[in-house]
Amino acid sequence: MPADPELVDHLARHGQDHVLRFWDDLDSDGRARLSGQLGRLDLGRLGELVDRLVVGTVDEAPHPIEPSRVGPVDVRRVPQTDAERVARRHAAERGEAALAAGEVAAVLVAGGQGTRLGFDGPKGTYPIGPVSGASLFQLHAEKLRALGRRYGAPVPLYIMTSPENHRATTEFLDRHDQFGLEHVRLFVQGQMPAVDASMGKLLLAGKDRLALSPDGHGGTIAALASPADGGGPSCLDDMATRGVRTIYYFQVDNPLAQICDPAYLGLHLLADAEISFKVVEKQRPEEKVGVVVTVDGRAQVIEYSDLPAELAERREPDGSLELWAGSIAIHCFDRGFLERLASGGGRLPFHRALKKVPFLDESGAQVDPAAPNAVKFETFIFDALPLADRWSIVETERAFEFEPLKNATGPDSPATVRQRLSDLFGGWLEQSGARVLRRADGTVPFGIEISPLLALDAAELRQKVDPGLTVDRPIYLGPRDTG
Repeated sequence: MPADPELVDHLARHGQDHVLRFWDDLDSDGRARLSGQLGRLDLGRLGELVDRLVVGTVDEAPHPIEPSRVGPVDVRRVPQTDAERVARRHAAERGEAALAAGEVAAVLVAGGQGTRLGFDGPKGTYPIGPVSGASLFQLHAEKLRALGRRYGAPVPLYIMTSPENHRATTEFLDRHDQFGLEHVRLFVQGQMPAVDASMGKLLLAGKDRLALSPDGHGGTIAALASPADGGGPSCLDDMATRGVRTIYYFQVDNPLAQICDPAYLGLHLLADAEISFKVVEKQRPEEKVGVVVTVDGRAQVIEYSDLPAELAERREPDGSLELWAGSIAIHCFDRGFLERLASGGGRLPFHRALKKVPFLDESGAQVDPAAPNAVKFETFIFDALPLADRWSIVETERAFEFEPLKNATGPDSPATVRQRLSDLFGGWLEQSGARVLRRADGTVPFGIEISPLLALDAAELRQKVDPGLTVDRPIYLGPRDTG
Protein backbone atom coordinates (compact mmCIF):
# COMPACT_ATOMS: atom_id res chain seq x y z
CA MET A 1 0.00 0.00 0.00
CA PRO A 2 1.56 3.33 -1.04
CA ALA A 3 1.88 6.25 1.35
CA ASP A 4 -0.84 8.88 1.47
CA PRO A 5 -0.27 11.13 -1.59
CA GLU A 6 -0.99 14.24 0.48
CA LEU A 7 1.65 13.24 3.00
CA VAL A 8 4.15 12.51 0.24
CA ASP A 9 3.46 15.87 -1.38
CA HIS A 10 3.66 17.71 1.95
CA LEU A 11 7.04 16.15 2.76
CA ALA A 12 8.36 16.81 -0.74
CA ARG A 13 7.43 20.52 -0.55
CA HIS A 14 9.59 20.79 2.54
CA GLY A 15 12.45 18.68 1.21
CA GLN A 16 11.91 15.86 3.70
CA ASP A 17 10.36 13.07 1.57
CA HIS A 18 13.48 10.92 2.06
CA VAL A 19 11.98 9.68 5.34
CA LEU A 20 9.63 7.47 3.28
CA ARG A 21 12.45 5.63 1.48
CA PHE A 22 11.79 2.41 3.45
CA TRP A 23 7.99 2.58 3.26
CA ASP A 24 7.69 -0.58 1.18
CA ASP A 25 9.68 -2.51 3.82
CA LEU A 26 7.21 -1.71 6.60
CA ASP A 27 4.23 -3.67 7.85
CA SER A 28 0.95 -1.94 8.67
CA ASP A 29 2.00 -1.15 12.26
CA GLY A 30 5.28 0.36 11.11
CA ARG A 31 3.56 2.49 8.48
CA ALA A 32 1.02 3.70 11.02
CA ARG A 33 3.80 4.58 13.47
CA LEU A 34 5.80 6.56 10.94
CA SER A 35 2.85 8.34 9.37
CA GLY A 36 1.58 9.24 12.84
CA GLN A 37 4.89 10.84 13.78
CA LEU A 38 5.06 12.71 10.48
CA GLY A 39 1.47 13.87 10.78
CA ARG A 40 2.23 15.52 14.13
CA LEU A 41 5.17 17.49 12.75
CA ASP A 42 4.85 21.18 11.94
CA LEU A 43 7.12 21.06 8.90
CA GLY A 44 6.79 24.78 8.29
CA ARG A 45 8.06 25.55 11.80
CA LEU A 46 10.77 22.90 11.40
CA GLY A 47 11.90 24.57 8.18
CA GLU A 48 12.22 27.90 9.98
CA LEU A 49 14.36 26.28 12.67
CA VAL A 50 16.58 24.58 10.09
CA ASP A 51 17.06 27.89 8.25
CA ARG A 52 17.94 29.74 11.45
CA LEU A 53 19.80 27.16 13.53
CA VAL A 54 21.29 24.67 11.08
CA VAL A 55 22.14 25.90 7.60
CA GLY A 56 22.27 29.54 8.67
CA THR A 57 24.38 29.26 11.81
CA VAL A 58 28.00 28.88 12.85
CA ASP A 59 29.57 27.48 15.99
CA GLU A 60 29.24 30.64 18.03
CA ALA A 61 25.95 32.21 19.11
CA PRO A 62 24.21 33.68 16.02
CA HIS A 63 23.44 37.02 17.71
CA PRO A 64 26.09 37.83 20.34
CA ILE A 65 24.87 40.26 22.97
CA GLU A 66 26.58 43.63 23.01
CA PRO A 67 28.18 43.91 26.49
CA SER A 68 27.13 47.54 26.88
CA ARG A 69 23.48 46.48 26.80
CA VAL A 70 23.89 44.05 29.73
CA GLY A 71 23.65 44.96 33.39
CA PRO A 72 22.89 43.39 36.77
CA VAL A 73 19.32 42.59 37.74
CA ASP A 74 17.59 43.76 40.91
CA VAL A 75 17.62 40.91 43.44
CA ARG A 76 16.01 40.49 46.86
CA ARG A 77 19.13 39.51 48.75
CA VAL A 78 19.34 37.15 51.73
CA PRO A 79 18.26 39.25 54.75
CA GLN A 80 21.15 40.75 56.72
CA THR A 81 19.42 43.22 59.04
CA ASP A 82 16.56 42.94 61.53
CA ALA A 83 14.35 45.04 59.27
CA GLU A 84 15.06 42.78 56.30
CA ARG A 85 14.31 39.71 58.39
CA VAL A 86 11.00 41.21 59.52
CA ALA A 87 10.08 41.96 55.90
CA ARG A 88 10.95 38.42 54.89
CA ARG A 89 8.78 37.07 57.73
CA HIS A 90 5.85 39.13 56.46
CA ALA A 91 6.42 37.68 52.99
CA ALA A 92 6.45 34.18 54.47
CA GLU A 93 3.08 34.84 56.09
CA ARG A 94 1.67 35.71 52.67
CA GLY A 95 3.06 32.48 51.24
CA GLU A 96 1.71 30.47 54.16
CA ALA A 97 -1.75 31.90 53.55
CA ALA A 98 -1.60 30.78 49.91
CA LEU A 99 -0.57 27.28 50.99
CA ALA A 100 -3.34 27.09 53.58
CA ALA A 101 -5.86 28.19 50.95
CA GLY A 102 -4.77 25.39 48.58
CA GLU A 103 -3.67 27.91 45.95
CA VAL A 104 -0.24 26.37 45.28
CA ALA A 105 0.75 23.39 43.13
CA ALA A 106 4.18 21.86 42.60
CA VAL A 107 5.60 20.93 39.20
CA LEU A 108 8.54 18.53 39.29
CA VAL A 109 10.64 18.15 36.14
CA ALA A 110 11.85 14.56 36.09
CA GLY A 111 12.44 13.50 32.51
CA GLY A 112 16.05 12.47 32.89
CA GLN A 113 17.69 9.07 33.13
CA GLY A 114 20.54 8.25 35.51
CA THR A 115 22.98 7.53 32.68
CA ARG A 116 25.66 9.98 33.82
CA LEU A 117 25.37 8.48 37.30
CA GLY A 118 25.95 4.98 35.97
CA PHE A 119 22.39 4.20 37.10
CA ASP A 120 19.87 2.24 35.09
CA GLY A 121 16.59 4.00 35.69
CA PRO A 122 14.89 7.40 35.95
CA LYS A 123 17.03 9.83 37.88
CA GLY A 124 14.20 10.42 40.37
CA THR A 125 14.48 6.81 41.52
CA TYR A 126 18.16 7.21 42.47
CA PRO A 127 18.80 6.35 46.17
CA ILE A 128 20.35 9.51 47.63
CA GLY A 129 19.36 9.59 51.31
CA PRO A 130 22.66 9.73 53.29
CA VAL A 131 21.50 7.00 55.70
CA SER A 132 18.15 5.64 54.52
CA GLY A 133 18.96 5.46 50.82
CA ALA A 134 15.66 7.21 50.10
CA SER A 135 15.16 8.09 46.45
CA LEU A 136 15.00 11.63 45.14
CA PHE A 137 11.28 11.12 44.55
CA GLN A 138 10.77 10.04 48.15
CA LEU A 139 12.59 13.05 49.58
CA HIS A 140 10.57 15.47 47.47
CA ALA A 141 7.29 13.68 48.22
CA GLU A 142 7.91 13.70 51.96
CA LYS A 143 8.47 17.46 51.86
CA LEU A 144 5.13 17.90 50.12
CA ARG A 145 3.36 15.63 52.60
CA ALA A 146 4.85 17.61 55.47
CA LEU A 147 3.75 20.89 53.88
CA GLY A 148 0.21 19.59 53.50
CA ARG A 149 0.18 18.57 57.14
CA ARG A 150 1.62 21.89 58.33
CA TYR A 151 -0.80 24.11 56.41
CA GLY A 152 -3.88 21.92 56.38
CA ALA A 153 -4.18 21.68 52.59
CA PRO A 154 -2.49 19.14 50.29
CA VAL A 155 -0.14 20.46 47.62
CA PRO A 156 -0.97 18.70 44.32
CA LEU A 157 2.09 17.39 42.50
CA TYR A 158 2.50 17.29 38.72
CA ILE A 159 5.53 15.35 37.46
CA MET A 160 6.87 15.84 33.95
CA THR A 161 8.42 12.66 32.62
CA SER A 162 9.91 11.89 29.21
CA PRO A 163 8.80 9.25 26.71
CA GLU A 164 11.98 7.41 27.68
CA ASN A 165 11.25 7.13 31.41
CA HIS A 166 7.48 7.62 31.75
CA ARG A 167 6.56 3.98 32.19
CA ALA A 168 9.39 3.25 34.65
CA THR A 169 8.53 6.36 36.67
CA THR A 170 4.85 5.45 36.79
CA GLU A 171 5.61 1.91 37.94
CA PHE A 172 8.06 3.14 40.60
CA LEU A 173 5.57 5.59 42.08
CA ASP A 174 2.79 3.00 41.96
CA ARG A 175 4.97 0.49 43.84
CA HIS A 176 5.45 3.07 46.56
CA ASP A 177 1.80 4.24 46.62
CA GLN A 178 2.87 7.71 45.46
CA PHE A 179 4.73 8.00 48.80
CA GLY A 180 1.46 8.88 50.47
CA LEU A 181 0.64 11.97 48.41
CA GLU A 182 -3.03 12.70 47.81
CA HIS A 183 -2.75 14.00 44.25
CA VAL A 184 0.02 13.03 41.84
CA ARG A 185 -0.37 13.42 38.10
CA LEU A 186 2.26 12.52 35.54
CA PHE A 187 2.48 14.21 32.16
CA VAL A 188 4.92 13.61 29.31
CA GLN A 189 7.37 16.08 27.86
CA GLY A 190 7.08 16.85 24.16
CA GLN A 191 9.61 15.80 21.54
CA MET A 192 11.29 17.35 18.55
CA PRO A 193 12.95 15.58 15.63
CA ALA A 194 16.71 15.60 15.24
CA VAL A 195 18.12 16.69 11.89
CA ASP A 196 21.51 16.20 10.29
CA ALA A 197 23.86 19.04 11.08
CA SER A 198 24.83 19.84 7.49
CA MET A 199 21.55 20.05 5.58
CA GLY A 200 18.81 19.90 8.20
CA LYS A 201 17.36 16.63 6.91
CA LEU A 202 15.22 14.56 9.26
CA LEU A 203 17.01 11.53 10.66
CA LEU A 204 15.48 8.09 11.02
CA ALA A 205 16.13 6.07 14.17
CA GLY A 206 14.55 3.09 12.44
CA LYS A 207 12.79 2.42 9.17
CA ASP A 208 9.48 3.13 10.90
CA ARG A 209 10.38 6.00 13.23
CA LEU A 210 12.08 9.35 13.36
CA ALA A 211 15.01 10.18 15.61
CA LEU A 212 13.27 12.19 18.32
CA SER A 213 14.53 13.88 21.49
CA PRO A 214 12.91 15.82 24.36
CA ASP A 215 12.14 19.45 23.51
CA GLY A 216 13.92 20.91 26.56
CA HIS A 217 12.59 22.02 29.94
CA GLY A 218 10.86 24.90 28.18
CA GLY A 219 8.51 22.24 26.84
CA THR A 220 6.99 22.10 30.32
CA ILE A 221 4.58 24.88 29.38
CA ALA A 222 3.13 23.16 26.31
CA ALA A 223 3.06 19.82 28.11
CA LEU A 224 1.11 21.30 31.04
CA ALA A 225 -1.41 22.68 28.56
CA SER A 226 -1.80 19.47 26.55
CA PRO A 227 -4.95 17.38 27.03
CA ALA A 228 -4.60 14.19 29.03
CA ASP A 229 -4.66 10.82 27.29
CA GLY A 230 -8.17 10.20 26.05
CA GLY A 231 -8.91 13.91 25.77
CA GLY A 232 -9.21 14.70 29.48
CA PRO A 233 -8.41 18.07 31.00
CA SER A 234 -4.87 19.34 30.83
CA CYS A 235 -2.77 19.80 33.94
CA LEU A 236 -3.38 23.56 33.78
CA ASP A 237 -7.13 22.93 33.55
CA ASP A 238 -6.89 20.55 36.49
CA MET A 239 -5.07 23.20 38.51
CA ALA A 240 -7.71 25.79 37.69
CA THR A 241 -10.44 23.44 38.87
CA ARG A 242 -8.56 23.02 42.15
CA GLY A 243 -8.19 26.74 42.68
CA VAL A 244 -4.43 26.79 42.10
CA ARG A 245 -3.08 30.24 41.32
CA THR A 246 0.68 29.76 41.80
CA ILE A 247 2.89 27.01 40.40
CA TYR A 248 6.14 26.08 42.13
CA TYR A 249 8.60 24.61 39.60
CA PHE A 250 11.71 22.63 40.50
CA GLN A 251 13.92 19.87 39.11
CA VAL A 252 14.27 16.35 40.43
CA ASP A 253 18.06 16.34 40.78
CA ASN A 254 18.25 18.92 43.59
CA PRO A 255 17.29 17.24 46.90
CA LEU A 256 17.99 20.44 48.84
CA ALA A 257 15.20 22.35 47.11
CA GLN A 258 12.98 24.05 49.70
CA ILE A 259 9.77 23.08 47.94
CA CYS A 260 7.02 25.70 48.15
CA ASP A 261 9.19 27.88 50.40
CA PRO A 262 6.61 30.26 51.97
CA ALA A 263 8.90 33.30 51.94
CA TYR A 264 9.70 32.84 48.25
CA LEU A 265 6.03 32.30 47.45
CA GLY A 266 5.15 35.39 49.44
CA LEU A 267 7.68 37.60 47.67
CA HIS A 268 6.34 36.34 44.35
CA LEU A 269 2.76 37.12 45.35
CA LEU A 270 3.47 40.48 46.96
CA ALA A 271 5.24 41.57 43.77
CA ASP A 272 2.22 40.41 41.72
CA ALA A 273 4.87 38.67 39.63
CA GLU A 274 4.14 36.49 36.64
CA ILE A 275 7.42 34.64 37.09
CA SER A 276 10.03 34.44 39.86
CA PHE A 277 13.55 33.04 40.00
CA LYS A 278 15.62 31.80 42.89
CA VAL A 279 19.29 32.55 42.41
CA VAL A 280 22.58 31.87 44.18
CA GLU A 281 25.76 33.90 44.07
CA LYS A 282 28.11 32.54 41.43
CA GLN A 283 31.34 31.21 42.91
CA ARG A 284 33.55 32.02 39.93
CA PRO A 285 33.16 33.58 36.47
CA GLU A 286 33.28 30.24 34.62
CA GLU A 287 30.73 28.43 36.80
CA LYS A 288 28.25 26.58 34.62
CA VAL A 289 24.98 28.23 35.62
CA GLY A 290 22.77 30.58 33.65
CA VAL A 291 22.98 34.18 34.86
CA VAL A 292 19.98 36.45 35.41
CA VAL A 293 20.76 39.90 34.01
CA THR A 294 19.06 42.83 32.37
CA VAL A 295 19.40 43.46 28.65
CA ASP A 296 18.24 46.93 27.66
CA GLY A 297 16.59 47.12 31.08
CA ARG A 298 14.56 43.92 30.71
CA ALA A 299 15.31 40.82 32.76
CA GLN A 300 16.50 37.69 31.00
CA VAL A 301 18.86 34.75 31.47
CA ILE A 302 22.08 34.28 29.56
CA GLU A 303 23.16 30.66 29.48
CA TYR A 304 26.71 30.13 30.72
CA SER A 305 27.84 28.87 27.30
CA ASP A 306 26.62 32.13 25.71
CA LEU A 307 28.07 34.50 28.32
CA PRO A 308 31.13 36.28 26.89
CA ALA A 309 34.20 36.23 29.12
CA GLU A 310 34.14 40.03 29.21
CA LEU A 311 30.76 39.90 30.95
CA ALA A 312 31.44 36.86 33.10
CA GLU A 313 34.55 38.47 34.56
CA ARG A 314 33.13 41.97 35.04
CA ARG A 315 33.67 43.11 38.66
CA GLU A 316 32.21 45.55 41.15
CA PRO A 317 34.57 48.00 42.93
CA ASP A 318 34.77 45.60 45.90
CA GLY A 319 35.98 42.80 43.63
CA SER A 320 32.74 40.80 43.58
CA LEU A 321 31.18 39.66 40.30
CA GLU A 322 28.83 42.21 38.80
CA LEU A 323 26.71 39.53 37.08
CA TRP A 324 26.48 37.12 40.00
CA ALA A 325 22.85 35.95 40.04
CA GLY A 326 23.07 32.28 39.04
CA SER A 327 19.77 30.59 38.22
CA ILE A 328 19.15 27.25 39.99
CA ALA A 329 15.96 26.25 38.12
CA ILE A 330 13.55 26.99 40.97
CA HIS A 331 10.69 29.19 39.80
CA CYS A 332 7.26 30.42 40.69
CA PHE A 333 4.74 31.00 37.91
CA ASP A 334 1.38 32.65 37.88
CA ARG A 335 -0.93 30.05 36.37
CA GLY A 336 -2.58 32.63 34.13
CA PHE A 337 0.81 33.62 32.73
CA LEU A 338 1.55 30.05 31.65
CA GLU A 339 -1.93 29.75 30.16
CA ARG A 340 -1.28 32.89 28.14
CA LEU A 341 2.05 31.57 26.84
CA ALA A 342 0.56 28.17 26.01
CA SER A 343 -2.28 29.73 24.03
CA GLY A 344 0.08 31.70 21.80
CA GLY A 345 0.66 34.80 23.91
CA GLY A 346 4.41 34.25 23.71
CA ARG A 347 6.65 31.65 22.13
CA LEU A 348 9.83 30.41 23.73
CA PRO A 349 12.72 30.42 21.25
CA PHE A 350 14.36 27.18 20.23
CA HIS A 351 18.07 26.68 20.77
CA ARG A 352 20.34 24.28 18.92
CA ALA A 353 22.32 21.50 20.54
CA LEU A 354 24.93 19.69 18.46
CA LYS A 355 24.87 16.01 19.49
CA LYS A 356 25.78 12.49 18.43
CA VAL A 357 22.56 10.86 17.21
CA PRO A 358 22.45 7.29 15.84
CA PHE A 359 20.57 7.03 12.55
CA LEU A 360 19.89 4.89 9.49
CA ASP A 361 21.88 5.61 6.36
CA GLU A 362 20.48 5.45 2.82
CA SER A 363 20.92 1.67 2.70
CA GLY A 364 19.10 1.15 6.01
CA ALA A 365 22.25 0.36 7.99
CA GLN A 366 22.56 1.63 11.55
CA VAL A 367 25.20 4.34 12.01
CA ASP A 368 26.62 5.18 15.43
CA PRO A 369 28.53 8.42 14.84
CA ALA A 370 31.89 8.98 16.50
CA ALA A 371 31.41 12.77 16.47
CA PRO A 372 28.41 15.10 16.73
CA ASN A 373 26.39 14.76 13.58
CA ALA A 374 22.96 16.16 14.36
CA VAL A 375 21.15 19.18 15.70
CA LYS A 376 18.54 18.81 18.42
CA PHE A 377 16.08 21.64 19.07
CA GLU A 378 15.41 22.64 22.69
CA THR A 379 13.52 25.33 24.53
CA PHE A 380 14.51 26.64 27.96
CA ILE A 381 12.04 27.52 30.68
CA PHE A 382 14.04 30.58 31.67
CA ASP A 383 13.29 32.16 28.30
CA ALA A 384 9.82 32.90 29.70
CA LEU A 385 11.36 35.67 31.81
CA PRO A 386 11.57 38.33 29.06
CA LEU A 387 7.94 37.57 28.17
CA ALA A 388 6.71 38.54 31.63
CA ASP A 389 5.60 42.04 32.51
CA ARG A 390 6.34 41.58 36.22
CA TRP A 391 9.01 39.43 37.82
CA SER A 392 10.77 38.80 41.11
CA ILE A 393 14.35 37.59 41.62
CA VAL A 394 15.18 36.20 45.07
CA GLU A 395 18.54 35.10 46.43
CA THR A 396 18.90 31.90 48.42
CA GLU A 397 21.93 30.41 50.14
CA ARG A 398 23.70 27.75 48.13
CA ALA A 399 24.61 25.68 51.21
CA PHE A 400 20.94 25.36 52.14
CA GLU A 401 19.27 24.88 48.79
CA PHE A 402 21.48 23.94 45.86
CA GLU A 403 23.49 20.76 45.41
CA PRO A 404 22.35 19.07 42.19
CA LEU A 405 22.99 15.41 41.45
CA LYS A 406 24.50 15.13 37.97
CA ASN A 407 27.76 13.16 37.88
CA ALA A 408 28.95 9.76 39.06
CA THR A 409 32.06 11.22 40.70
CA GLY A 410 33.56 14.59 41.46
CA PRO A 411 31.42 17.74 41.73
CA ASP A 412 27.63 17.32 41.81
CA SER A 413 27.94 13.60 42.54
CA PRO A 414 26.29 11.28 45.09
CA ALA A 415 29.23 11.86 47.43
CA THR A 416 28.94 15.66 47.37
CA VAL A 417 25.13 15.60 47.63
CA ARG A 418 25.11 13.24 50.61
CA GLN A 419 27.83 15.31 52.29
CA ARG A 420 25.87 18.53 51.78
CA LEU A 421 22.70 16.92 53.16
CA SER A 422 24.56 15.54 56.18
CA ASP A 423 26.18 18.92 56.88
CA LEU A 424 22.81 20.67 56.60
CA PHE A 425 21.08 18.25 58.96
CA GLY A 426 24.03 18.39 61.33
CA GLY A 427 23.53 22.14 61.52
CA TRP A 428 19.84 21.66 62.31
CA LEU A 429 20.74 19.33 65.17
CA GLU A 430 23.28 21.80 66.55
CA GLN A 431 20.65 24.54 66.49
CA SER A 432 18.50 22.17 68.56
CA GLY A 433 21.21 21.92 71.21
CA ALA A 434 22.78 18.66 70.07
CA ARG A 435 26.52 18.10 69.86
CA VAL A 436 27.64 16.89 66.40
CA LEU A 437 31.10 15.51 65.71
CA ARG A 438 32.79 17.31 62.81
CA ARG A 439 36.05 17.19 60.89
CA ALA A 440 38.61 19.97 61.08
CA ASP A 441 37.11 21.54 57.93
CA GLY A 442 33.65 21.65 59.52
CA THR A 443 32.09 18.80 57.56
CA VAL A 444 30.34 15.84 59.17
CA PRO A 445 32.32 12.56 58.87
CA PHE A 446 29.26 10.30 58.58
CA GLY A 447 25.71 10.29 57.28
CA ILE A 448 23.01 12.34 59.01
CA GLU A 449 19.47 12.31 57.70
CA ILE A 450 16.27 13.91 58.96
CA SER A 451 13.04 12.95 57.27
CA PRO A 452 10.84 15.90 56.24
CA LEU A 453 8.03 13.99 57.95
CA LEU A 454 9.80 14.68 61.24
CA ALA A 455 10.91 18.24 60.51
CA LEU A 456 10.91 20.52 57.48
CA ASP A 457 13.40 22.92 59.01
CA ALA A 458 15.61 23.60 62.00
CA ALA A 459 12.87 25.44 63.88
CA GLU A 460 10.53 22.46 63.71
CA LEU A 461 13.31 20.07 64.70
CA ARG A 462 14.03 22.04 67.89
CA GLN A 463 10.63 21.00 69.19
CA LYS A 464 11.28 17.30 68.62
CA VAL A 465 14.78 16.33 69.74
CA ASP A 466 16.55 16.08 73.05
CA PRO A 467 18.91 19.09 73.32
CA GLY A 468 21.47 16.88 75.09
CA LEU A 469 21.81 14.53 72.12
CA THR A 470 25.35 13.64 71.03
CA VAL A 471 25.78 12.62 67.39
CA ASP A 472 29.03 10.78 66.74
CA ARG A 473 27.89 8.14 64.26
CA PRO A 474 25.42 7.80 61.37
CA ILE A 475 21.89 8.73 62.41
CA TYR A 476 18.50 8.78 60.72
CA LEU A 477 15.63 10.62 62.40
CA GLY A 478 12.25 9.75 60.99
CA PRO A 479 8.64 10.45 61.99
CA ARG A 480 8.82 8.19 65.06
CA ASP A 481 12.30 9.26 66.18
CA THR A 482 12.51 12.07 68.75
CA GLY A 483 16.08 11.71 69.83
